[in-house]
Amino acid sequence: MVANQKGGVGKTTSSVNLAVGLAQLGQKVLLIDLDPQGNASTALSIEHHRGTPSTYDMLVDGQPLGDVMHESPEHPNLRVVPATIDLAGAEIELVSVVARESRLDKAIKAHPFVGTAAEVGDDRFDFVIIDCPPSLGLLTLNALVAGQEMVIPIQAEYYALEGLGQLLETVEMVKQHLNQRLTVSTILITMYDGRTKLSQGVADEVREHFGDTVLKTSIPRSVRVSEAPSYGQTVMTYDPGSPGALCYLEAAREIAAKGAPA
Repeated sequence: MVANQKGGVGKTTSSVNLAVGLAQLGQKVLLIDLDPQGNASTALSIEHHRGTPSTYDMLVDGQPLGDVMHESPEHPNLRVVPATIDLAGAEIELVSVVARESRLDKAIKAHPFVGTAAEVGDDRFDFVIIDCPPSLGLLTLNALVAGQEMVIPIQAEYYALEGLGQLLETVEMVKQHLNQRLTVSTILITMYDGRTKLSQGVADEVREHFGDTVLKTSIPRSVRVSEAPSYGQTVMTYDPGSPGALCYLEAAREIAAKGAPA
């Protein structure tokens, strides 16, 4: 899952561009939009108006994952579960549900394309990417219980590490009580500006703190990356030759090289 409860760090931008990058590299990818704002759905040109089969129907009504999954119109290797505005009320509706924190995990595991290569075969999803909301509520908890690996985008700006301690404490708590497989596998530095000492200093601090967990590739601050969603695209299709697109493709390559989880 891609998570950071701090807003504006490039979480959704990273989710969609890494998903497309991995798909372009030949990986079979499922992206689940778990943010009620539905920005990931917008960036991937997936309908997410009220009434569209979505993550809400899967989590609250128990609809199978296959029934709420949509094919990406531009990327044959990518499937998307969109988020509608209904998801905003899901946290309240799930409060009284039994095993509410494992609804997403149950839905994902029940899909025939999820499992080891030996179990599923060639149709298997290599990566399931969950774009989390910018909070530590019940939706993010569902992602933490369902996921094996966490990607944390950190912006190369002042206060970048603020709030990260709380996120890591939550991860540790979930790992102890609900999901022993969970690891913070990847830190991605976003909005990096190599011309400033501030960006360099933050990047150095993050690398010193997290070591090899930090990807070698940093994502530069880029107007093209910011513009792309307004055209219903990721920067990977909006301007494939731009520095932002090339860096996201390289970051996706690094993640793929680590190997898809078995």
